[in-house]
Amino acid sequence: MIVENEELIKNLIDGKLTHEELYRIISGDKDPGRFKLMLKVLQERVGWDEKIILPVSDRLFIVCKDGKPVVKCSCGFEFGDYRENWKLKARIYVRDNEEAMKEIYKEYLGANPEWTELREYYCPRCYALLEVEAVPAGYPVIFDFLPDIKTFYQEWLGEELPCEDLEFKDLSWEYLSKIIGGRGD
Repeated sequence: MIVENEELIKNLIDGKLTHEELYRIISGDKDPGRFKLMLKVLQERVGWDEKIILPVSDRLFIVCKDGKPVVKCSCGFEFGDYRENWKLKARIYVRDNEEAMKEIYKEYLGANPEWTELREYYCPRCYALLEVEAVPAGYPVIFDFLPDIKTFYQEWLGEELPCEDLEFKDLSWEYLSKIIGGRGD
């Protein structure tokens, strides 16, 4: 059994564990203490004070700001309410033709742009690549991760809620409706 300490968690986050060490963590019992330690390590690595309540990816976090949960990039850019798909506020580059595909794939090894497009999502502030989607052309933007923070904190961690407004509801349509001038229904 691996005894979890801060150094182990740092190595886990940095991808420096052996396959055996990683397997033991993944296949072992889930530990709320590991989660708290991971949040501590992640918090020490960012340059802002808002409390991280849940990581979304390597560079994106749900933080508690003024009592409300928002998605924030490690550079400090705020994407807004965690219930709105952060990708709708990112810079997006779409690879939907052969020339764009060849920039990253060798000939005949990439996706067929007649069937598939690659969407690259970048932070508007630091321009870090945050995610890539390979989808059929015209497919809606995928909302990968809408966590039920209330249930996670209360039922799994056994802790008080870290923020207000933790309703488990996708608000992306409401956001889009405001942007395009629709009613939202």
